[in-house]
Amino acid sequence: MQLNTQFIVYFCELLNNFHLMNTNAFALRHIGPREDDQKLMLNTIGVDSLDQLIYETIPDDIRLKKGLNLDEPMTEYEYLLHIHEVSKLNKAYKTYIGLGYHPTVLPAVIQRNILENPGWYTAYTPYQAEIAQGRLEALLNYQTMVMDLTGMEIANASLLDESTAAAEAMSLLFSIRERDQKKNNVNKFFVSENILPQTLSLLQTRSTPIGIELVVGKEENFSFSSDFFGAILQYPGKDGQVTDIKSFINKANNAQIKVAVAADILSLIKLEAPGKFGADVVIGTTQRFGIPMGYGGPHAAYFATKEAYKRDIPGRIIGVTKDKDGKRALRMALQTREQHIKRDKATSNICTAQVLLAVMASMYAVYHGPKGLKFIANKVHNTASTLATVLKSLGYNQTNTEFFDTLQIKTDSKKIKQIAKAKKVNLFYPDKETVTISINETTSVRDLNYLISVFSEAAEKETIIINAISEGNNISENLKRQSDFLTLDVFNTYHSETELMRYIKSLERKDLSLNQSMISLGSCTMKLNAASEMLPLSIFKWANIHPFVPKKQAQGYLTILKELEDQLTEITGFAATSLQPNSGAQGEYAGLMVIKAYHESRNEGHRNICLIPSSAHGTNPASAVMAGMKVIVTKSTAEGNIDVDDLREKAILHKDNLSCLMVTYPSTHGVYESAIKEITKIIHDNGGQVYMDGANMNAQVGLTNPGNIGADVCHLNLHKTFAIPHGGGGPGVGPICVAKQLVPFLPGNPIVKVGGKKAITAISAAPYGSALACLISYGYIKMLGAEGLTESTKMAILNANYIKHRLQGSFDTLYSGERGRAAHEMIVDCRPFKANGIEVTDIAKRLMDYGFHAPTVSFPVAGTLMIEPTESESKAEIDRFCDAMISIKKEIDSASKDDDNNVLKNAPHTLEMITANEWYFPYTREDAAFPLDYVRDNKFWPSVRRVDDAYGDRNLICSCAPIEAYAEA
Repeated sequence: MQLNTQFIVYFCELLNNFHLMNTNAFALRHIGPREDDQKLMLNTIGVDSLDQLIYETIPDDIRLKKGLNLDEPMTEYEYLLHIHEVSKLNKAYKTYIGLGYHPTVLPAVIQRNILENPGWYTAYTPYQAEIAQGRLEALLNYQTMVMDLTGMEIANASLLDESTAAAEAMSLLFSIRERDQKKNNVNKFFVSENILPQTLSLLQTRSTPIGIELVVGKEENFSFSSDFFGAILQYPGKDGQVTDIKSFINKANNAQIKVAVAADILSLIKLEAPGKFGADVVIGTTQRFGIPMGYGGPHAAYFATKEAYKRDIPGRIIGVTKDKDGKRALRMALQTREQHIKRDKATSNICTAQVLLAVMASMYAVYHGPKGLKFIANKVHNTASTLATVLKSLGYNQTNTEFFDTLQIKTDSKKIKQIAKAKKVNLFYPDKETVTISINETTSVRDLNYLISVFSEAAEKETIIINAISEGNNISENLKRQSDFLTLDVFNTYHSETELMRYIKSLERKDLSLNQSMISLGSCTMKLNAASEMLPLSIFKWANIHPFVPKKQAQGYLTILKELEDQLTEITGFAATSLQPNSGAQGEYAGLMVIKAYHESRNEGHRNICLIPSSAHGTNPASAVMAGMKVIVTKSTAEGNIDVDDLREKAILHKDNLSCLMVTYPSTHGVYESAIKEITKIIHDNGGQVYMDGANMNAQVGLTNPGNIGADVCHLNLHKTFAIPHGGGGPGVGPICVAKQLVPFLPGNPIVKVGGKKAITAISAAPYGSALACLISYGYIKMLGAEGLTESTKMAILNANYIKHRLQGSFDTLYSGERGRAAHEMIVDCRPFKANGIEVTDIAKRLMDYGFHAPTVSFPVAGTLMIEPTESESKAEIDRFCDAMISIKKEIDSASKDDDNNVLKNAPHTLEMITANEWYFPYTREDAAFPLDYVRDNKFWPSVRRVDDAYGDRNLICSCAPIEAYAEA
């Protein structure tokens, strides 16, 4: 009896412990509201339970009937042990494959203070320039670096990868054809056969839908015919040969053929800038500037061109302007190029950049400066030259007459490969008679001797030992670099670790990131990017794998990526997944191209009509046009839903040519449309496929899914729903998940076999896109598990509806579901405040004084704020945000249309304003800087006053120009 009593007491204690905080559970750390807070929030909303709220929010007919079939969640400790163990399956051989990817040295000061620093990786796209001056300066440095090295007049703030940048260059040159060329439908584009194979594949993908005919051939045989509008050269070529691009460009210019050059950025330290020879566009990757290979990405591509083409440049440009006091300020320039303005008239669907990687590359240039970069480039070239000399003495035929870092050997490649493999050395073998070797920054004398031993053994000769690198001279005088570069102070000052660390910190202090406060951007899902998800990025065997190594050397990656694909397939309710697309917009394009291939396989290639609701994100119509489709816009109802009758009418009207519908769910207005299954059925009944934009997948995971709704393909923003950090505007990852009938068409790669049996050509340069970043989403799913993922979705809905109710009486919610509930985000209407002279922008800027980044401004409805708190924010933080909004509403009520000298119109207020001797404003300094008590505890000071966008667009400066140039503007 005594034993039984003790057992009962022990068992009761165990049960009680289940109600204590399980500090090992990752979900507890990721999800913001505590259990007691949830009860208070539900009470505020007016429901008895979370289940009731979900029932009133999501239509019952689309709810999942069973939970997700995923592994049990790991603790953070278990996950880190797991990811370390799996990394051991990757074999980090000495790699000399090249083809646009090279081992690099990432300076520890950059790794520690940027890559591993949430102050940098949790920042959002710098739409609110006043609280983003730090990353804007780093990007301006990046653009300056690119312009200097390429010799071009203007550069953007990076693109997704080199191959994408090449495709964008082709599209730009096609768009800016001469009037006569357009009139005569000149549509041929010459591609040098020495282009990178992955770039050729992507050019093939992108050319056909928009009517460009590719002609691949030898540069020396090109006829410069008037049938061609443009050409692209690789400099140096994929085999390492440096060709006379100067002569080619001169002949092309005389024939009115515009030329793009894909240039290795490190080689431009030794080779003259293509811009000096008259190139129209220069593109490439900055991966060589300290960025890990990461099995293919993420890496920042560069894109530079002539200023005359500034309004056709894809992506984002950072420009110089001034603030309200005339002080120098930075912001994104020419924002009218964004797709939500041009929509189906946009020439590109690119709406992002690789900001975090561009920042790192720019800091690499700042840290090394021109002298350091010259040392690195000389070392690489001299090492390659030394190797060429030794190989010649061993009897090998090295065919490159001029080269920077890559040698081409004509020999028995099978024999070399066998020996190199045994010695754990990766070379590239284009065919049975050719071996190429690309030397990189990490190649030491010891590495060189080891490499020589491979060829000595193959030649059956005693190996030659070298003790030092000899100076090389394998570039002709007319191609050697003569022009200066990186002459500005920023590239010639911060060369000690102390100096660079302080410079990086000085920029970080100017930026408001997620480590400062909630960023409630609707549609952008700025959730926690957990440290345990980010740590693996720095593990050597994850960071240093080339994307084209034999698959046996990448078993760790292939294990993780396959499981991630399976996880996403399960979550979306589809049949298969491709991780290749590098961004959400690229995922849109990939999904549409897969649909296009499906129709063509059924002899229905004529299906080219794409229906898109008027409320859709601007990248949707841009992507559709890029895929060769004709966009038909469908109406929205007064409630913000798709007008089903209008949709049905247009689907029936175009049934013979209907390709697809592009739909976002929940809608862009933050509502679960109850007619979604009827909508997808209408499309299917009329021969079309349904593409679902995954921007709002954060509101579906575990509760419903695209497959259940009736979609056929969706893209997922891993940088939104699945926790990859935004990094100031990138990296992003946009995989596509597809239904069974679309599986055969998933995208392939020309070097590594991936994709379906009838794979479309490449969407991104690397077979698995930004594979390194995919580790983050894998960890997110692995640690949350099915229950944690579902709980996260519920908490996102709870937090959004809590904000909706807390703001009632101050702000009207523009759209709600049938039972008055919001989804995971809502739109609040700020248009009535025009009566007080207040615009939505004024509210956005005033929020900075309260320590918050503004929600999404004027999208999808002008004059509104779209708010999304995510599941990661606590009740306390959400209350601070709501208190700030309510306080701002009181300030609005006190404002007058006739008096614009008020606290909102003058926002944001800088430290310089508040501490100035003079105060000219009709409100107190305290009201300006510390409007609520909580602000005092952790005040964030904007570094500039409100920026003047119009001035910056009229006087476009997008490099670190000397102050004299700025003054002259």
